[in-house]
Amino acid sequence: MDIAELAERVSSGDRRALARAITLVESSRADHRAQATELLERLKHTGRQALRIGLSGTPGVGKSTFIESFGMMLTGQGLKVAVLAVDPSSTRSGGSILGDKTRMDRLSRDPDAFIRPSPSQSHLGGVARRTREAVALCEAAGFEVVLIETVGVGQSETMVAEMADLFVLLLAPAGGDELQGVKRGIMEIADLILVNKADGDLKPAAMRTCADYAGALRLLRKRPQDPEGFPKAMTVSALEEDGLATAWDEMTALTDWRRETGHFAARRADQARFWFEEEVRQGLLARLATGPARAEMERLGADVAEGLATPAGAAADMLGHLGLDLATEVEKGAQGT
Repeated sequence: MDIAELAERVSSGDRRALARAITLVESSRADHRAQATELLERLKHTGRQALRIGLSGTPGVGKSTFIESFGMMLTGQGLKVAVLAVDPSSTRSGGSILGDKTRMDRLSRDPDAFIRPSPSQSHLGGVARRTREAVALCEAAGFEVVLIETVGVGQSETMVAEMADLFVLLLAPAGGDELQGVKRGIMEIADLILVNKADGDLKPAAMRTCADYAGALRLLRKRPQDPEGFPKAMTVSALEEDGLATAWDEMTALTDWRRETGHFAARRADQARFWFEEEVRQGLLARLATGPARAEMERLGADVAEGLATPAGAAADMLGHLGLDLATEVEKGAQGT
């Protein structure tokens, strides 16, 4: 299948073609990267935009259960939902379990839903390297809501904020007090905090946790992209499907406000610029792993390992080898130029 045909099939909503397209953009082969770039260029003219929702939470908080219940509710309203789930990759073997489809059995059989698990491949920030491009493919295929489930390992998972319109943080009952909630990082980027498992014996604990985090949010500086009352904390029960409709109402209300005030379009523009710069950075790093630059990196790395050179000194030598000056580049970075 050539790229033109693949693009046509993706834009027509062909799920097999979409899966094949995501496999293509996730490939690191040079020829596949060229084909993926051509595919994305062909599909950017569809003009379709989905609501992109990033979702994070520590393991065991019930992310998969929440996504399945939430996704089923959305498809029940006539919406087409795509789920991009990122699983952590082993630092030893590089493998991933990719078990999200098994966990979301009902949603995986819904004709209006599409679930795609991907390995993180040790990429930092809680998402896979090509998740952003997979989101663009799902939009081109006509999905109206794209849920991006992060790895869920801690407060460093901020990269998803650079590809999502809304960021939802799932918490478990008794997951911390107001001091825990004031911590920067993942709390600062959350638009909505949902305390899950607010059912049965855990409901009182969930209510207390929600109150603690609501108090913590009031201590954080108000963001210009938020209307009054946001970000906010709420309780939900994915198991009993309680509070999901209210959470969706809050998400759509926040999105509508941002569209009306211009924050939505401005954020999309900032994200596009961010990913352009990220692609340049990754391309430069890739250059260091191939050709003559790799040999020089190996030589200088060996000197550092043997104590013959300091990391800073070796880095200056490497940049000099590339025709750059470390002090000048640091100064430029500090000045934002």
